[in-house]
Amino acid sequence: MEPDVPVNVERDVVLIFDTTLRDGEQSPGATLNVQEKLDIARQLARLGVDIMEAGFPAASPGDLEGVKLIADTVGREPRVDKFGHAAPPPVICGLARASKGDIDKAWEAVKGADRPRIHTFLATSAVHMEYKLKMTPDEVLARVSEMVAYARSLCPDVEFSPEDAGRSDPRFLYKVLAAAIEAGATTLNIPDTVGYTVPEEYGKLIRDIRENTPGAKNVVISCHCHDDLGLATANTLAGVENGARQVEVTINGIGERAGNTSLEEVTMALYTRSQVYELDTNIITQEIHRSSDMVSRYTGMVVQPNKAIVGANAFAHEAGIHQDGMLKNKRTYEIMDAGTIGLSQSKLVLGKHSGRHAFRVKLEGMGYQLADDAVDDVFKRFKELADKKKVVTDSDLEALIGDELYKPPETWRIEDIQVQCGTTLIPTAVVRLRNVETDDVVTDAGFGTGPVDAVYQGINRIVGTQSRLVEFVIQAIDEGLDAVGDVTIRIEACEPIGTVERVHGGRGRRIFSGRSIDTDIVVASAKAYMQALNKLMAAREETESVLAVSL
Repeated sequence: MEPDVPVNVERDVVLIFDTTLRDGEQSPGATLNVQEKLDIARQLARLGVDIMEAGFPAASPGDLEGVKLIADTVGREPRVDKFGHAAPPPVICGLARASKGDIDKAWEAVKGADRPRIHTFLATSAVHMEYKLKMTPDEVLARVSEMVAYARSLCPDVEFSPEDAGRSDPRFLYKVLAAAIEAGATTLNIPDTVGYTVPEEYGKLIRDIRENTPGAKNVVISCHCHDDLGLATANTLAGVENGARQVEVTINGIGERAGNTSLEEVTMALYTRSQVYELDTNIITQEIHRSSDMVSRYTGMVVQPNKAIVGANAFAHEAGIHQDGMLKNKRTYEIMDAGTIGLSQSKLVLGKHSGRHAFRVKLEGMGYQLADDAVDDVFKRFKELADKKKVVTDSDLEALIGDELYKPPETWRIEDIQVQCGTTLIPTAVVRLRNVETDDVVTDAGFGTGPVDAVYQGINRIVGTQSRLVEFVIQAIDEGLDAVGDVTIRIEACEPIGTVERVHGGRGRRIFSGRSIDTDIVVASAKAYMQALNKLMAAREETESVLAVSL
């Protein structure tokens, strides 16, 4: 059976392999629950990614469950491409080490998709083979042949990665890749696992692989670069220039250490400089901003203001010379339109007297197609905000939508907060929470070094969950004294979640994020903290139930 790889013969297309849900989630603190993964997967499908690496099924029962859910839903749902034509669902991929156990779990997770893929890997650099694998080159070669063939016996679409290819002996690399092709690999991914190479070097590696590996021109060559030297995007584009036709990327460039190649940077480079590359992608660029915001909210990883394409300053101009040029012709200092990545250019201004119809029209003008109940929820929040602000900006609305729609499941909900603080007062907070499961309302008080700390202490007394605050970030959504505050926090779970994770081979340190907005930054801080605690409690319940079944 021939592999169903999404190649469009009418255009020279670079396939977008998104690994936000696998490599991206390995960012410290980017833990996602199953529902959050499903939401992101659906958004990635709307974005138009060709292949979606949904996770590492052998890593934990939760990972396997998440990948299977995505394969059985998103992997079967037809979609519309950027030309408005009916398109098949994305390829759903599961990662596996070069072992039968891992490959079996990957196949169990992805087989429900219309177009499944198994992605297996084994290190090929001398340092990895000697110290991590403790295998000889001949043993590695034999293992690759055996495991790729085993994966291909299960799945018609198999990708192989020689881990740390950037530091591998090229002559050995050719042998390994040739063995993978002979065993049935349909895609060869070339990882610069530690972000070691520079563009000229990585581009030459791709070119040399195509020229010196038997059968390489009959399979898809893929780039997978990390950003340890800040060169991930440049290296990836160098690989594309030298014949790679798949790129492995993440939203916002999240990933281990300094991160992965950024999806938005590569796709917009190919789009904006099409006359240079003469290549296309299947990405619907208008979905980029929304995808970036969703991933940022769910992972708690704030996008830096000067981040290319999706940063808050990407389309902002302060210098007088720049402003003058922009007023005369936007192309003087902007190489792309904000609308191209989905930033709203709507001129409809909303305030407290605006009605529901105008509100829906505004959302549609911003690119949001929400169900009636979702519009009702966001409209209610809009009215509350409009009572506090004269004009509600597009940025406010986007923050409202994210705050209202991207909520995790709740165990506790904030009912009311009252705070006293001042130069001569001990900051004191009275907190009232509702237990969503029992509908009980509990009131308690907390004291702290400031109003936010006092609120957190009060919440902790009610919830009884121990955690450590590791990050607290507050940003203004827009300008003015009535600006909405956007608070992102991350908390580290104390035991026993770490212990349970280690029992099942997962990471011991667990970090959970929360993000919320309000014109009152203390309220926004409390909501963000409650979100993070709800995630922590849900994870604890999940891992404890898994442990109980195992015992």
